Amino acid sequence: MIEQKRAVRVSTAITLVLVIVTLIPILLLVLASFTDEKEILSSGYTLFPENWSLDSYIYMIKQGSTIFRAYGISILVTVIGTVASVFITAMLAYPMSRKSFKYRNALAFFVFFTMLFNGGVVASYIMWARFFHIKDTLLALILPNYLVTAFNVILVRNYYQNNIPDSLIESAQLDGAGEGTIFFKIMLPLAVPTVATISLFTGLTYWNDWINGLYFINDTKLFGIQNFLIRIMNNIQALKSTAATSGVAITVELPSSSVRMALAVIGILPILVIFPFVQKYLIRGVVVGAVKG
Repeated sequence: MIEQKRAVRVSTAITLVLVIVTLIPILLLVLASFTDEKEILSSGYTLFPENWSLDSYIYMIKQGSTIFRAYGISILVTVIGTVASVFITAMLAYPMSRKSFKYRNALAFFVFFTMLFNGGVVASYIMWARFFHIKDTLLALILPNYLVTAFNVILVRNYYQNNIPDSLIESAQLDGAGEGTIFFKIMLPLAVPTVATISLFTGLTYWNDWINGLYFINDTKLFGIQNFLIRIMNNIQALKSTAATSGVAITVELPSSSVRMALAVIGILPILVIFPFVQKYLIRGVVVGAVKG
């Protein structure tokens, strides 16, 4: 009994240390975004800044409706992309998990093959831009690269195989249920943990994506928050570079270093808000879905 209590204390202490180590970078990120630019340049980033400043956030606020539009674009793309991706992934994994489906092994090989080989960036760009004509549209931020991933499909397939017995499906078929009814009323409700897991993975991917915007979006009105933040940093660097080469003195110190931190805070804020609601499904969905079926 004493040894058990000691083990609990040790594990609690180790967990506490790991939590602190994990939170320190986030705390440093937030504090640096409120640190004066001159102090960052002279002393670097610190957990105990002496001079505080809101210049980075004031600079962001001055962007006005532009930043809110970028947020709206990112939220819209993330919601639509995540819902569509989860729906397609769950439907694709369903026949792969059914032993009665004749071509399930061929379908599984086709999905797994995409994890090993792909056409590359150039071929992908030509296909989406020249043949599907999605350039400078919201579809360019949703369809390429992230809509369906082999890893998520295999994760859901394994969950179906390991947690939903065939007898349950057979009983539903004897009661006259079709494949659509079985999928929507049996498979999906029972697969909530893994669906929540891939929803989190996919949502994070869409929210943090800037590659699709870089490749396919030239219209700044369609910039998501990540591409918009990159544009702000590029503008600051361009102003500093132009001033340096032309010999013009900048009377106002542009908060480039603190703005980087403020941009990161703005970027991760929605993730920090959403994660607590889905974390209880995350570990269960990954562990159970990863078991080989």
